[in-house]
Amino acid sequence: MPYWRLSGFYLFYFASLGALVPYWSLYLKSLGFSSLEIGQLMAILMATKIISPNIWGWIADHTGKRMAVVRWGSFLAVVTFCGVFLAKAYWPLALVMLLFSFFWNAALPQFEATTLSHLGKESHRYSMIRLWGSIGFIVAVAGLGPLLDWAGPALLPSVLLVMFLAIWGSSLAVPERDVHALTQQYESLGSILRRPEVLALLAVCFLVQASHGPYYTFYTIYMEEFGYSRGVIGQFWALGVIAEVLIFLVMAQLVRRFGLRTLMLWATGLTAFRWMLTGALPESLPVMLFAQLLHAASFGVFHATAIALFHKFFVGRHQGKGQALYSSLSFGAGGAFGALYSGMAWDSLGAAQTYYMAAVQAVLATWIAWRWIRN
Repeated sequence: MPYWRLSGFYLFYFASLGALVPYWSLYLKSLGFSSLEIGQLMAILMATKIISPNIWGWIADHTGKRMAVVRWGSFLAVVTFCGVFLAKAYWPLALVMLLFSFFWNAALPQFEATTLSHLGKESHRYSMIRLWGSIGFIVAVAGLGPLLDWAGPALLPSVLLVMFLAIWGSSLAVPERDVHALTQQYESLGSILRRPEVLALLAVCFLVQASHGPYYTFYTIYMEEFGYSRGVIGQFWALGVIAEVLIFLVMAQLVRRFGLRTLMLWATGLTAFRWMLTGALPESLPVMLFAQLLHAASFGVFHATAIALFHKFFVGRHQGKGQALYSSLSFGAGGAFGALYSGMAWDSLGAAQTYYMAAVQAVLATWIAWRWIRN
C-alpha cells in the first residue's frame, strides 16, 4: 500500500482548498464584486461537483483507469485556471471558474476510490491517510493569512497555481489500482439508490454540506467585520482543521466503539450547535475558538462516517460511482445551494440569521439520520 504517495496527493489537494475556500471570497471582494456576486461565483465551484464527478466516475468505472482520470483532471485544471490571470469581469471569470472546477472536481472522488481500493479490507486506516490532507489545509490557511495581510489578495491566484501544479505532479506518482480485480457486485445501481438508508444518507450529506454554506463563503469576511485580522482569521481556520486532524487519529477506535450511526448523529447535532454559536456570539473570542473546535465533528467525524457508509453501500465496480455521488450530492449540490442561499440572505436578512438557517438544516439532517440510517 503506497502510504506516502497517497498521503502526498491529499496533502497538496487540501492545501489548495486551504487557500481557495477561506480566501477566494476576499480575492473576489478585492475585484469589486458584491456579496450576491461572490455567492454566485463561489456557487460555481460547488455546482460543477453535481455533474463533473458523475461523468468522470462513469468513465473511471468503465475503463478501470481511475488514476488516469485523476491525472488528466488535475492537468486540465492547471491549464484552465491560468485564465484567472486574464479574467477580471464577472462573466469571463465565471466561465474560467466553470471550466477549471469541472476538471478539478474530477480528481478527488476517483482518488478516494483508489485509496480505498489500495486499503482493501483495511479501510479503517483511511483516516490515517486522509489526515495529511488536513495538515496541508492547516499549513496553507495559517500561512496565507499573514501573507495576504502583507501582500494583498492579488497574490492568491499565483499561490493557487503552484498548488495545482503540485497536485498534478503528485498524481503521477500514485500507481493505478486494477478496478476489475475488485469483487464483482451484481446489484444494479438503481436498486442501491432505491434503498431507504441510501436515500437518507444522500439527503443528510446534502443538508450538512449546505449548512456549511455561510462558513465556506463568508466566514473570513464575517470575522473581519468584527475586528479580527486576517492573520487571526487564518488561525481560526487552522484551529478547526487541527481539531479535524486529531479526530482522524482516533476515528478507527471511535467507529469500533460507537458505530457509524451514533457518530453521524453526534456529528450532525454538533454541526447545528456550531452554527448557532457562530451566528449568536461572533464578537466573543472564546466562543469562536470553541466553535472552530467543533469542526472536528461537523467535518471530521461526518466525512469519515459518510465515506465509510458509501464504501459499504457501493461496492465492487460501483465504488467510483458511489464516491462520485457523495461528492456531487454533498459538496456539489449541497455546497452550491449553501453558497447561493448565503449570498442571497447575507445582506437581506443579516449574518446571524443566515447562520441560524444553516443550523436548521443541520437539525433536519440529524432527524433524517436518526429515522432512517441504521448501523
